[in-house]
This record gives sequence, C-alpha cells and structure tokens, in this order.
Amino acid sequence: MMVDFGKGNPIEKARQQPDKVRMVLDKVKTDGLMPTLDAVRNKLEQPLPLGYCNVGEVVEVGKGAAGFAIGDRVASNGKHAEVVSVPLNLCARIPDAVTDEAAAFTVLGAIALQGIRLVQPTLGEVVVVTGLGLIGQIAVQLLRANGCRVLGIDFDPGRLALARSFGAEVVNLGAAEDVVQAAERFSRGRGVDAVLVTAATKSSEPIHQAALMCRKRGRIVLVGVTGLELSRDDFFKKELTFQVSASYGPGRYDPNYEEKGQDYPVGFVRWTEQRNFEAVLDMLADGRLDVQPLISHRFKLDQTEAAYAVVGGSEPSMGILLEYPTRMEKPDAVMRESTVRLVSERSLTGTGKQPAVSFVGSGNYATGVLIPAFKEAGAFLASVASSTGVSGVHAARKYGFAETTTDTASVFADPKVDALVITTRHNSHAGFVLQALAAGKQVFVEKPMCLTLEELDEIEATHARLENQGRAPLVMVGFNRRFAPHVQKMKSLLAGVSGPKSLVMTVNAGAIPADHWTQDSEIGGGRIIGEACHFIDLLRFLVGSSIVAYSRLAMDSPNGDTVTLQLRFADGSIGTVHYFANGCKAFPKERLEVFAAGRVLQMDNFRRLKGYVWPGFKDMNLWHQDKGQKACAAAFVKAISEGGLAPIPFSEIIESSRVSIELAGC
Repeated sequence: MMVDFGKGNPIEKARQQPDKVRMVLDKVKTDGLMPTLDAVRNKLEQPLPLGYCNVGEVVEVGKGAAGFAIGDRVASNGKHAEVVSVPLNLCARIPDAVTDEAAAFTVLGAIALQGIRLVQPTLGEVVVVTGLGLIGQIAVQLLRANGCRVLGIDFDPGRLALARSFGAEVVNLGAAEDVVQAAERFSRGRGVDAVLVTAATKSSEPIHQAALMCRKRGRIVLVGVTGLELSRDDFFKKELTFQVSASYGPGRYDPNYEEKGQDYPVGFVRWTEQRNFEAVLDMLADGRLDVQPLISHRFKLDQTEAAYAVVGGSEPSMGILLEYPTRMEKPDAVMRESTVRLVSERSLTGTGKQPAVSFVGSGNYATGVLIPAFKEAGAFLASVASSTGVSGVHAARKYGFAETTTDTASVFADPKVDALVITTRHNSHAGFVLQALAAGKQVFVEKPMCLTLEELDEIEATHARLENQGRAPLVMVGFNRRFAPHVQKMKSLLAGVSGPKSLVMTVNAGAIPADHWTQDSEIGGGRIIGEACHFIDLLRFLVGSSIVAYSRLAMDSPNGDTVTLQLRFADGSIGTVHYFANGCKAFPKERLEVFAAGRVLQMDNFRRLKGYVWPGFKDMNLWHQDKGQKACAAAFVKAISEGGLAPIPFSEIIESSRVSIELAGC
C-alpha cells in the first residue's frame, strides 16, 4: 500500500485521501495558496521508513528495559535498518529452536493471531479465510492448531495449493467456483461459524460473501483492507457481528504501552502485542506454525529496491526476506556509525561572519519552516540531528547541511558550531537549553522554552550566573508572531498612543485528539504552554509593559483546551486571549483586535490589517500569510553575527514563559 501510494502522482494521492483534500482547501481559504502549497509539498516529500518485521541481536539495552540483555536474539517491529531502537513492549526474545528466518515472521504472525483472537474460535468450529496471502496462510495454520476446520478462498492456484498443504479445503475464485455454495457444503448446511477476511481489495464483495456464508450470529473479522459498503439486510437477518482487527493486538496505537513501556496487567488483558509475539514464537518453536514454505524470495540489503519491485510488481511472491550484512562483512563500529557526512570538509567559507548553525530535530515544522528560514537568513547549516536518522538525512540533503547525525551530544560539543536550534518535542527543550548554555552555544528554541516552573527557574539561574561572568550566550524562543509584518506595523502605530489599551486575541485553534503528544502533560505540556504562549508573548510585545495579573476561564471540555486567558499589564492595559478548540477550520485561525484612544486595529490571520479612524492608516494587505518566522530567524542570525541587543529581551522570554506555565496550572 505504501509503495503504491509513494509512486502515485499528486492527483492519485489526493483521490486516496479526500479528507486531507478538504483540509487543504480550508487552509487555502485561511492562509493563502502559496503557504498551503509549500506545506503540502513539504509533507508529501517527507520520507517514511519502511518495514515492521525484523530479527536481530541486542547490542544495547535502554534504561528500564528489564528482561533483555546484550546478545539476546529478538524479534521486533523495528524498521528496515541495520541498527534500530525499539520500545520495550514491541520486542520478544526468540527461543533457541526458532531460526532467524522463521522469527522474521513473528509480527506478521501476530497480526493473523489477533484477528483469530477476535473471532474467538472453539474446537471443531468451521472458519473461512478469505485471501490466502502471507497473513492468510499463517491464519490457516493457527486456526488448524485451534482445532478448527478451515476453508480457504483465493484466486491464485499456487496459494490455494499451499493452503491445502496446511490442512485447509479450498475454493478457487479464479475458476468461478461458487464460494457461498462451497461454504454451505463445507459447513454441512449450517453456515460457517466465522469468516476471517485477510484480502486486499477495494471491492466490498468479500464482506458481502462473508455475510452470506455465515450461520445465524456468525462472526466476521476484517484483518485486510476491503471496501466497506455493507448491506444492512446481510447483517440484520442473521444478527451477524463485524469487527476490524487492529494490527498486533491490545496496546497497538496506545502511546503509554508502545512508547512509555506501560504494560497491561496480565490478569485483565491476557494477550497484548508483546504476548502475541511470544505466542507466535512458541508456535514456531514446537512446529505448529511452519513459515518455511512461505519464503518466496531472499535479497541482500543492498538489493532492497529490487525486493520492493517484486512487492509492487506482477511476479508471484509471498514472504520476501531481506538479509543484512554479517559482522564479518560489516563490523559493529561501521554499522553503528551515527553520522553521515555530506561534504568532504567541515570548513566555513566566505567572510567569516556567517554563523554555523546546527539543528536538533528535523520534524515537519523544522523542515517546512525553520530550516529554510535560517538558510535564507544566511546561516551556514552545519549539522542536523534527529532521533531516527531518516528525516535528518532528508533535511540535510534538501537544504545542504554539512552532515546529519543521530548523536545529538556531538552537535553540542562541536567547536565549529556557533548556535543551536532546538525543534524537538517540548519535554526535551529545557534540557537542551541548559546543555547549550553549558557548552557556551547561542540557542534558539522553538516554543515553549520549558514545561515546568522548576525548569524555568534553573534556566534563569544558569543564565544569570553566566551573565555575571560575562559569558552568557544568546537565548531566544521562537515567539515569531511579534516579528510578523502586520504586528510590526501595529507596534509602530501604537507607539503614538500614551494611554492604556484593550487587546483581544481570538485563536481558532481547532481540536487535537486527547492522545496526541502535545496534549500529554509530560511530553507536550498541553496547549496553553505549547501554543497559547505565542499569544501571551504577542500581547506583551504590543503593550510594551509587564504582565502584573492573569487568570484563566476554561470551558467544560474533554481536553480542557478551550479557554479564555485574561491579562493585566503594569500600564493599565488589559488583554484577552480566546484560545478555542471547538471551532471549524473554514474560519480564520488567528484574529487580533486592539482598542486604543478611540481607535481600533483589526488583524485577520496575518494577511489583512485594517485601521478604524486611525490617522494616516487605513489598511495593509498581503498576498499570503506571514507569521514572522523568516524575520524571527533572520533577527537571531543577525544578532549572533553582529552582536548587539537580543531580538527578544531574555526577561520577556522568562516572563511570557512563566505566565504561560502558571496559567496552564490554574
């Protein structure tokens, strides 16, 4: 599916994702055509690491990874790479009786097994498997091991013969055999107990046929991908149940289980992803599951493109194995090399004033916005560090970095690097800022600077100590809104207003699922700290006076992210930030209104600014949205190149950060 999608042109990709097309059209209306095209292009060109079934030997054990030791053979859902980092709950030790080749099928076996667990077969039941590909063949064997009678359905004579060798009776769709009649005969006229659909087709016919084959109150479980235009009549009369299986089992798509290693108690959840892996390996060990006949091709790792050509081509295939270099062919030190150098020499060129900047993090925002902004500002792109490597290599090649690495510590220690840009997940920001300060590096950190008051106090104290010693590096947070052309214009217009002002910032933020990392208080810090801080800083900038009081009023909502934040400033001004997650994307995302001295300024989505009864000013319109990201990056690069005042006073960064954190805790 992913290979076919990647080969498609933009129109074909759009047809496959109509919901994404609607999102793009909404973004065009609010942000403009060019920013939308840039965002879509950046997203579509991001490479995705392929693969989720592998076998390897443990070379390093992370903190808290109990039960594993260096040298263990393990099966995991890691990507296709010589060295992978895999979460604790997505690995299982391989029994001595199981070969590496057989163990490579563990994850695929768990997919089949989870579908069978949802079917809940009992000894002697009649089960149909529709689609005799790799997962279908494994399912046939596991159902037979459960004591079931199995009827396999497919078009391919070779796959039918293979299923027959595993003990199934078969129906050849290619020979126009009537599957419903065959199922009727096979079930002795009662209808089958269950159907496991492991086919891949856009047609809804497999589900329709499954309903016709089932007995009353039969079960249908979809493991593959089919059309889902269901007939109510098919299901109503027989009271059939239909369920879609979610991959490897309980824990799938739960970040607490998969990423944080929080297991489910076995007394309440007997079978999880990891325990399904173990069950498949046990079946392989005692011979009840035989995957050797399923291996159709073997390719060396450097022949991967040829392997994927088989996957997407017409040549008959089943299980395709990728064979990695042995330690004789490629020593551990070479395989674990964490840096890819893209130029032969790391020497800076030009006048010597061009600052060398390294990025820590290469996600969508970094590659789509910040990296090109820093490059345009004249920075020398020294290194980009990423956790997985794939996105880092892509960013490095696209934008001309000297090197890319997964060894994050190396960019802090590199004496040739003048400044660091931090664009990782929010919970890592404070540590990286402190690490940069200790290394004497100038640092630009994408908001927020930190998540807790304790982290903020430590950063402030460290900066103050270095400042007293006369060696404090420049610290800047990516509060880019204050650098936007419209905001700069508003600031100049407000300079002539001596009295207090009233500001209303309305943010149509949109909903984010509760399980998104930004909503996690430990990782993302929540939306007030993670995003509303932008607007607190923006109002602080426009007023030009300290925030002396603040409060929060939250609407009753599942995520608590629809709020009104109220600010009072030392000069008597007041500000309100309406941060709403319950709006719609067709409406502009950000609107700012300033009331002062009998006049009004209104800015819509950083594209239009209108003045009401404002002497000498009527309006200011842009062809496309400009939130100030380029100007923000340019100001930082200029400051580290030429010296002078910080683009954002450090005291204001601390103030906006502290108010955001305290409002999040109200």
